Amino acid sequence: MDIRSRLRRLAGVGSRFLIVGAVSTLIEVGVFNLLVYAWGVDVIAAKVIASLVALVNAYIGNREWTFRHRDRRGRVNELVLFLLTNAACTGLGALLVWLGVEAAEAALGRTPGPFIVNFVNLVSIVVVVLVRFVLYHKLVFRVSPKAEPAAEPGELDQR
Repeated sequence: MDIRSRLRRLAGVGSRFLIVGAVSTLIEVGVFNLLVYAWGVDVIAAKVIASLVALVNAYIGNREWTFRHRDRRGRVNELVLFLLTNAACTGLGALLVWLGVEAAEAALGRTPGPFIVNFVNLVSIVVVVLVRFVLYHKLVFRVSPKAEPAAEPGELDQR
């Protein structure tokens, strides 16, 4: 497969991934703000809960649309990898929100307001989306390994 075909295919997969991610992000930001500003939940707990709610949309969208052409080696195996990947990404997102809010508080000398907290949250989402795409592409929704072509009769293995 030539490089242009591979780039075109990657762009298609990447575009679908970003659309699913945009919808999941809207869900995550909505739930995050509802939890923090309507119900008074701590920002770290809200980040984790909002990420988990958006996770349901992300799995269905990515499995059934973005990576539908990929190997389906078993729902349980795939789901375990998906959950482990997203647990790590949720932890990374929560860490980034915590670091960002703490840094903003130290810089401002006061608790940051909703604009700064949401800015920090969105920055964490961008970083996590990049990590998530690489992990989904390389680990969770892998391409099935192609069978090696059989050697012609009489042909020696030259490895």
